[in-house]
Amino acid sequence: MLNTPITRRVLTRAAVASTALSYSRILGANEKVNFGLIGAGGRGKGVMGTFQKTNRINVTSVCDVYDARIDQAQTQAPGAKGYKEHRKLLESKDVDVVLIATPDHWHTGVAIDALNAGKDVYVEKPLTLKIEEGPLIVKAARINNRICQVGMQQRSGQHYLQAKREYFDTGKLGKITLARTWWHGNGAHLQKAPPALATKPSNLDWGRFLGPIKWRDWDPQQFWNFRAYLDYGGGQVTDLFTHWIDVVHMMMGQDNPISAVASGGVYHYKDGRTAPDTINVLLEYPKEWTATFEATLAPGITGAGVEICGTEGRLHITRGQFDFYSKERGAPPITVKSPRDQTIDHVENFLDCVISRKLPNGDVYIGHRSAAASHLGNIAYVQKRRLKYDPDREEILPL
Repeated sequence: MLNTPITRRVLTRAAVASTALSYSRILGANEKVNFGLIGAGGRGKGVMGTFQKTNRINVTSVCDVYDARIDQAQTQAPGAKGYKEHRKLLESKDVDVVLIATPDHWHTGVAIDALNAGKDVYVEKPLTLKIEEGPLIVKAARINNRICQVGMQQRSGQHYLQAKREYFDTGKLGKITLARTWWHGNGAHLQKAPPALATKPSNLDWGRFLGPIKWRDWDPQQFWNFRAYLDYGGGQVTDLFTHWIDVVHMMMGQDNPISAVASGGVYHYKDGRTAPDTINVLLEYPKEWTATFEATLAPGITGAGVEICGTEGRLHITRGQFDFYSKERGAPPITVKSPRDQTIDHVENFLDCVISRKLPNGDVYIGHRSAAASHLGNIAYVQKRRLKYDPDREEILPL
């Protein structure tokens, strides 16, 4: 751990209350938090913009393997210092918190480095590339007593929290047996690399982009649309299902699947992608309910949502609203609209916790468990078999 002004020692959980006081004194009650961005692609710059809207941060540093993206981020944050190596950014005493928005295969390494450097971390979902990486990040956050929020913004969404209070905490849905989720036609998985990248730019560090995965020659499509390749991420399952299964975990108060099956393939886009363009996942939970996910990139099919079905009714929820449908014949649905984008609420929650030292809504352990559920679906797909899982030991068991 670096000997920074914010973290002079490794603290135990018992010291959290005193940490909050000392941390707030270091920052100053009304001072802005010094902020660094690691991964300055479209999502990184977008979420950084949400942080900037809070007027609670000062962007001091931005980092990317591609100079063009550093330049774009600096245009958005004038005065920020640019880095191509994330460890150099983490050495800066002018960074209190970092936003990690790299491709998934870099999440674990960068997050652990940041936590060990004494930085609080907001990391985009999915938390991990592989199921076994989650406990390593959780451990780093706990040992270093750092705040680590995973970008599953529904956890802070006002209408999601209202739905949980009114329909799940009260048992109003009755006995729940099925949570059905879907996300069709997500355009992020269909991006085409621009012609300008046909030849690797001289100011793009391809080797560093590859990082922990095996070498391959420059491929603009893999750089531009990493989500379509299982070496860099988990395709639609970890990119999209992680959001929705986290909503289900939040509502149900359970995050412990005991089995997984999946089926799908590259059925339409024969463009070299390795992540399936069509996928179905089924998870079973110990209290006699199942969760499903279906997604396709087939042209003309769009839409996303979560529907949780109980003996007394069903609740359909999206980022825009929720609708409750009673089992009573003729009863009109009850609709509640979302007051605003959930990302701003999630960012505000993170910044509040940076000062209070309370666990955030999307704490790293929560992010790990929802990522793990998605990883089970992908493992079942790749291995073409049903998985049996021990959620307490976090082990795939022999059938």
